[in-house]
Amino acid sequence: MPVKQVINKGRVPIKIYTDQIEHGALNQLINIAQLPIIHHHVAAMPDVHAGIGATVGSVIPTAGAIIPAAVGVDIGCGMNAVRLTLKAADLPDDLRRLRGAVEKAVPVGFNHHDKPTVQRKSVNQLGAGLDRIIGRHPGIAKMQKPHVWARQLGTLGGGNHFIELCLDENQAVWVMLHSGSRGIGNVIGRYFISLARKDAQRHQLHLPDRDLAYFQEGAEHFDDYVHAVEWAQDYALANRREMMRLVVEALRPLLPPFQVSKEAINCHHNYVARETHFGQDLFLTRKGAIAAARDQLGIIPGSMGTRSYIVRGKGNAESFCSCSHGAGRTMSRSEAKRRFSRSDLEAQTRGVECRKDRGVLDEIPGAYKDIDRVMADQTDLVDIVHTLKQVLCVKG
Repeated sequence: MPVKQVINKGRVPIKIYTDQIEHGALNQLINIAQLPIIHHHVAAMPDVHAGIGATVGSVIPTAGAIIPAAVGVDIGCGMNAVRLTLKAADLPDDLRRLRGAVEKAVPVGFNHHDKPTVQRKSVNQLGAGLDRIIGRHPGIAKMQKPHVWARQLGTLGGGNHFIELCLDENQAVWVMLHSGSRGIGNVIGRYFISLARKDAQRHQLHLPDRDLAYFQEGAEHFDDYVHAVEWAQDYALANRREMMRLVVEALRPLLPPFQVSKEAINCHHNYVARETHFGQDLFLTRKGAIAAARDQLGIIPGSMGTRSYIVRGKGNAESFCSCSHGAGRTMSRSEAKRRFSRSDLEAQTRGVECRKDRGVLDEIPGAYKDIDRVMADQTDLVDIVHTLKQVLCVKG
């Protein structure tokens, strides 16, 4: 579908790909559109909803500046999916052993590995980059225990992060996972968000929301933030790559011999990149959105009880060559816990081997938008390549 709404209440228009948007998210978008650094327009994807710092499901083009709170604290959060040379018939009837093997191989929540599982060379390269960042900003080192970042490589985290075993429309088996830059990305994000707020106050920037404080090119901390955010995005890619390796190796002893036949993509959906749009070189922040350039593959997950999609981008200029990053929440985590019960969770995840306790109640499918409606709203942005349905889900 084309753009459904155009809102003109800021310096630039807001182009929205859905008619489902709550008041809080719309106000956040209007605040963003008022900033002098925004170029051409702001785009809101079909899964748009209110976020912390900036609207989730927004694409924000900034000229010569970056808004750290728009990038957020889970820098580089995103998806990875691979197809295996297995079919549904190759899976056991009872998937509990498979879930146990994955949970044993990949620490979840606040847990981490006892020691790094990646090659020492990779750890050393990442460590050298982080040392340069900390050398200029020693406050970052005070916010997390030393070297925890190395043991968190290949770990899931909590919240909406997950690992799934899925079947596609041809009954082929896929492994799909969702995670980001873990504790170190959170530390870097919080540190520079705070620094941007302090700079804005010192320079008496008039902002519609203090979370929209930004660093401009040439300013004292701009280059340092760019270096730090690019490092965290690289870390997130490495984290997903290592986690996928651990999951695949954990499954091998419990399944018939198989190979990894295809990697769909290892893509960010909370990040900033240098791109050119509408005739200008920009910093493009995708806050809960993925790149969807022409023929570019991406992953759009549903909730833990619904379908997910492998998609191919159409390169739609109005969306800044972007699309949604998932279904998008319809309610807060606390509201989901109030509104739903454990029996609701069991009913909505029937047929999926997963946790069904109150600890994951905030992730119940009913707390999310209808993924099929989200997909219907972005037919101008992507084509569906594969439709996946999970049979196993590991949550933090």
